[in-house]
Amino acid sequence: MNVVHSWDEVPEFASEAEEADYWSTHELGDRLLTEMRPVPDGDLPPARPRTRPVAIRFDGATLERLKVLAARRHKGYQTLLKEFVMERLYEEEKREGIVG
Repeated sequence: MNVVHSWDEVPEFASEAEEADYWSTHELGDRLLTEMRPVPDGDLPPARPRTRPVAIRFDGATLERLKVLAARRHKGYQTLLKEFVMERLYEEEKREGIVG
């Protein structure tokens, strides 16, 4: 395991996956760990709203198309599907005059 002694040693990451790969082979040194302080509650970002699982059935070909497109966009297929639903919901609400 590689030990990180300074924050300057930590590179900028292009994605969460790249960061996860980095931290799977690196760890913070003792000095950095002792310097860390808790983040005050007011400085934390707001919690993401809770989601609930929903079962939707797709034929194999549609699901495969979704997975291929999601992979090309470097995201999970469920995330992409959720984005599609949210975009379409907004368009329908806009068409119905529910949102401006």
